[in-house]
Amino acid sequence: MSDAILKLLLIDRDTIYRTGLRVLIEEFADLAVVAEADSEEVALQVLEIGDCNVDLVVLALYPPSNQSKPIVALELGRQIKLLYPNLPILLISAVKEPTQLAIAKAIGIDGYCFKDLSIFEIVTVIKQVAKKQFVWLIDSQININIFSTIRENWRLSGLQQIEGTLQEVSTQLQVPGLTVLEKAIFAGHRRELLASRWLVNWILKPQATIINAGIYPKLIESAKVDIGQSFLASNQSLIQQSSPPSIFAAVRDKLQFSLDNLTDVPLEIDFLKLEKKRELLEIVLAKIESIIEQLNTSKVQLEQLPKIRQTILIDLWQAATTEFFGKYSTIQENEENIEITNILLQNAEIVKSGLLPKIPLVRSLFSYLLFATPLVIDNTPYSAPTPEAMARAEILLQNLLIEIANAVVQPLLNKLGDVEVIKQKFYDSSLISTREIERFRNNLSWKYRLKEYITEPKLMFESRYDLFVLASRGIAKVSIYAPRNQELKKLTGIPLVVTLALELRDAISPRLRGAIAFLGSSVVYVLTQVVGRAIGLIGRGVLQGISGSFPTDKFGKDNQKYK
Repeated sequence: MSDAILKLLLIDRDTIYRTGLRVLIEEFADLAVVAEADSEEVALQVLEIGDCNVDLVVLALYPPSNQSKPIVALELGRQIKLLYPNLPILLISAVKEPTQLAIAKAIGIDGYCFKDLSIFEIVTVIKQVAKKQFVWLIDSQININIFSTIRENWRLSGLQQIEGTLQEVSTQLQVPGLTVLEKAIFAGHRRELLASRWLVNWILKPQATIINAGIYPKLIESAKVDIGQSFLASNQSLIQQSSPPSIFAAVRDKLQFSLDNLTDVPLEIDFLKLEKKRELLEIVLAKIESIIEQLNTSKVQLEQLPKIRQTILIDLWQAATTEFFGKYSTIQENEENIEITNILLQNAEIVKSGLLPKIPLVRSLFSYLLFATPLVIDNTPYSAPTPEAMARAEILLQNLLIEIANAVVQPLLNKLGDVEVIKQKFYDSSLISTREIERFRNNLSWKYRLKEYITEPKLMFESRYDLFVLASRGIAKVSIYAPRNQELKKLTGIPLVVTLALELRDAISPRLRGAIAFLGSSVVYVLTQVVGRAIGLIGRGVLQGISGSFPTDKFGKDNQKYK
């Protein structure tokens, strides 16, 4: 830590309080707020980049309200402590809630203070915690209520069951090809679950309580015997790592479904026979599982994953390629025996530079599988055993599986695509003619260009990833949210122009639509109210003139004067 200036990272979703605290802190010459974050994802990105060289994290904790999601601040605190064990964290809160504070202390938070303290008191606590001193300021007194804690356990348990079923129903709703009746049934079930979740939160609404400074140091120990043990057990993911249940079995089961491509983009594995496609995907899945076991045996640390990510993917691709095509398999070309595997592994620059580096969220998946770290979904961290984290990990695993399989067969299309022996062994019957092969190659080539220049910049600008998943009717595509600001800043050339064009369109489109709507209503008004009425009056005059030109009948009004 610097002796001159103490560098702080403020994490608080309340922009007003965060800004005010920053302004007050910066009145002190030996303190500096070098970074701010309003979400967990942004905070982790700041720490990962490391440009700010943070000395202390000030993390805001909010009272429990909607516990259908995990306790976000405590999940983030746990993850920071896991990634950066020597970085002190000060928890600053507007509520003194015993169970949350008990967990905070158990996961290694270094200090706690109340938001309503004076700035001088907060600064004093900041400096003490930064010096690795444990500071826990709780100033009021109330006894811990065993019944409140039991009720809270019931609420969390019920919500966990509801969320698990809700996740399953939501996943079913995203499956392509559902009939109208199936969609209506799943949508109705989802509404029922949402209503149930609201009722549970309303009936068993959590109540904020206060802990006395004198009894808090004994809270964890006494709670293990009395009430805390059940609560800590129900929130074990916040306190210690736990190995997530295997998702490989679930993915392996889905490989028995249809493997038709239901997306709007061609996949490299589309040219394979069905049995070969399934065989390749099963091989890749087994290799991923094997590499996870090897990394676990090798005692790889969490902070090493970013550095070895590309090495892991290349090893995975090479192992799958070797097993799928056979290490010693040969073909005869121009009276010469050629080893298939060697030629594919030696001529795959596009795989190493273009395909493998662009597989998204690989590090998140591997850290989840190896260290049971939380997965961030829509800016909210979900601990490993939760249904949300398991469902997201399964999606990431399915996408990695399909992308690696694509990378395995890509060199085959480029180097040996027209060899008849290869066609007979691997190709689908609809893609064996030279014309169809060339058409397929051209489609893939367009996909690469479109993805590089249009699709990827657009996804970065929209903070999304498109992932391939195994659905019941085949391979489908889903879109998930993930901040991509760092990638967006590195764009140049045509991809950058695409994002600028999108931004310009977003800026101009509403005004242009408004102007067109105004002009349209003006034209309609002129045509109907001005021109239309004028035409109507002219027509009426013409009709009256025509009717007046006919002679009157002898029994008409002109003969009345003779009577």
